[in-house]
Amino acid sequence: MQQKTAGDIMIPLDEYPHIPYWLTLRQAIAEFDKSEIVTSGKVSRTRFVLVFDEEYQLLGTVRRRDILRGLEPDFLKDKPLRDRKMLFNKDVFAIYSFDKLVDGVRKQADMPVKDVMMPIVVTVDSKDHIIKAMYEMVDHNVSIIPVVDEEKVVGVLRSNDVFHELARMLL
Repeated sequence: MQQKTAGDIMIPLDEYPHIPYWLTLRQAIAEFDKSEIVTSGKVSRTRFVLVFDEEYQLLGTVRRRDILRGLEPDFLKDKPLRDRKMLFNKDVFAIYSFDKLVDGVRKQADMPVKDVMMPIVVTVDSKDHIIKAMYEMVDHNVSIIPVVDEEKVVGVLRSNDVFHELARMLL
């Protein structure tokens, strides 16, 4: 059986969506909306976008969920979660108008993506075995790991790709 490395199953960086840290949440949403990844003939939407600085150094990742969290209007952030959930009751518009909620979301959409991104906590080398990638994903509770070669990001490993490769190895 051939030993598979991170480099063998990664998605190359030029095929994976990535953005600069200064883009707004609105611009990041546009990137998510148009991004598709093709692996093994299957098309999938990405759940993460990589975030880089001016020198093309990887800073972090941003998930759809991070963007949704960032879009919460400022005037709601100081309210307890219990009160924010009440917004979805039928009487919500007696408290806040629909227009006020939409305006609050639109205002937040101008926030830079760096304010909601998650920092990179682990990488793997392109020559590392996929079992090391599996271990790092579990140990760090991440679904995506950047792949580096000579300290430069060259691709991305997703948990579903690692899982698929492990299934091929075991079944």
